[in-house]
Amino acid sequence: MHRALIAANLCLLVLFPVSWIAPLMRAGLLPFFNLSEISILSALGSLWSDSEYALAALVAIFALIAPMLKTICLALIHLSRAPTRLLPALEIAGKLAMADVFLIAVYITLAKGLSIGRVETAWGLWLFTACVLASLVISLLTTRAAHANKATRA
Repeated sequence: MHRALIAANLCLLVLFPVSWIAPLMRAGLLPFFNLSEISILSALGSLWSDSEYALAALVAIFALIAPMLKTICLALIHLSRAPTRLLPALEIAGKLAMADVFLIAVYITLAKGLSIGRVETAWGLWLFTACVLASLVISLLTTRAAHANKATRA
């Protein structure tokens, strides 16, 4: 089980960056024209170019930094390079990343409800959501394994 956790976690080091460039949704104003694809990175670029620096920083923290930091720290814990006492903080980081998924879902729901144009979810939203959920599961299993190791040592 330990090797499976390490492998799954290391896969997230590749899958998270892929999910950042993958299209989260396709949006357009009129139903007859092509839809524009929106990714996490394109949304960050748009926020930055619109001088929404604080919002761009929050999205970057929740969507980019928190998940990668959590994944790297979990890898260090799995490889015995970091203490297991970091696990509670990593669970909080995972919840912050999940907040980003819910925020994207709210934006899609609002855009569809306003009927201004057309919004379709894309595969990147599912990939990002799967990465965040996989990270949460890996974190929980790592915490469980750490507690089991403590119990057998005592």
